[in-house]
Amino acid sequence: MPIRNRLSEMHADITEWRRDFHMHPEVLYETERTAAVVADKLRAFGCDEVVTGIGRTGVVGLIRGKTDTSGKVVGLRADMDALPIYEATGKDYASTTPGKMHACGHDGHTAMLLGAAQYLAETRNFDGTVAVVFQPAEEGGAGALAMVEDGLIDRFGISEIYGMHNLPDLPAGEFEIRAGAFYAAIDLFEVTLTGKGGHAAMPSTCIDTTVAGSAVVMNLQHIVSRNTSPHQPAVLSITSFRTESDAFNVIPETVTLRGTIRTFDAAVRENIKSRIAEVASMTMQTYGGTAEVTWTENGYPVMSNHEVETDHAAKAATRVAGACSTDAAATTGGEDFAFMLEACPGAYIHIGNGPSAGLHHPSYDFNDEIIPAGTSFWVELAEERLRA
Repeated sequence: MPIRNRLSEMHADITEWRRDFHMHPEVLYETERTAAVVADKLRAFGCDEVVTGIGRTGVVGLIRGKTDTSGKVVGLRADMDALPIYEATGKDYASTTPGKMHACGHDGHTAMLLGAAQYLAETRNFDGTVAVVFQPAEEGGAGALAMVEDGLIDRFGISEIYGMHNLPDLPAGEFEIRAGAFYAAIDLFEVTLTGKGGHAAMPSTCIDTTVAGSAVVMNLQHIVSRNTSPHQPAVLSITSFRTESDAFNVIPETVTLRGTIRTFDAAVRENIKSRIAEVASMTMQTYGGTAEVTWTENGYPVMSNHEVETDHAAKAATRVAGACSTDAAATTGGEDFAFMLEACPGAYIHIGNGPSAGLHHPSYDFNDEIIPAGTSFWVELAEERLRA
């Protein structure tokens, strides 16, 4: 793996930054400490401009090359936020905030892009400008959309933008990518089921929302298996079943279900959404109750890589790792980088984390050994797209 000597020298420092971020996780838009550390380091590196507060707590650093004959700006994006999970790694740098942890590797993503920013600010061996973009609230908060709506693309004149994510079980330091639809659209919903509460010893006087809710959960599973073409990937998962009471002798008046759907096709997406409302309502009618479905406003669209930019990213990865698969499997995971790719040409790539616990698992940890490869990828990509 051709890692530049300077980047190898920086490995220990970048690892230290990563572990500091890991010890101090912040969720959604609460990334004030992380953003402040990022901004301070960018200023210390000598970035020409450091702008904070983009998309509430996002940070953008501008690094101008030795020349700028084209006026071109290439964006490189990393996500900063953690997850509301209790950590179980047992590491000496484990989260110091109970109930929050970096279980998706955003600490590593942020550190690697900081390393690239330091190197690019030192060398400036490119023609144009690199915009390093540090984004909050990827995990369900649509931070990418917030940054785009706050003028990220137009304000900084970004002409193409790239993202990178680690992937457990892909060999450490290897890369994979695909053109077109890569990550599924995400929609989140809540179903409020209303019946008639009462004493658990007298269910005949009640409309039992627990029993009815159980039927709703089961019937919703038929939407994908019986109302969606087997040629169209789709997922419908109920992830929460909540009653208004924890008492042993109370039949609750209401039950709240929460869940998510994942789709790649717009027509399938809309059909599943309408069927959820129909199935929930009709199921509750058979029990004498009602159902109301609400959808959150921060769903994510399909994340589709642009073909030309996918090729650029694959070539940069190949120069670093010797090869890059360009037929990565599409995933029903979601990624709000989709909003940036809707606003600007670009691509999103995976870097292997090696054998590890899965993403969003309490035992997951970012593999510090892949830092040189990830940092090198950013440098190779920036210098090639802004060739001096």
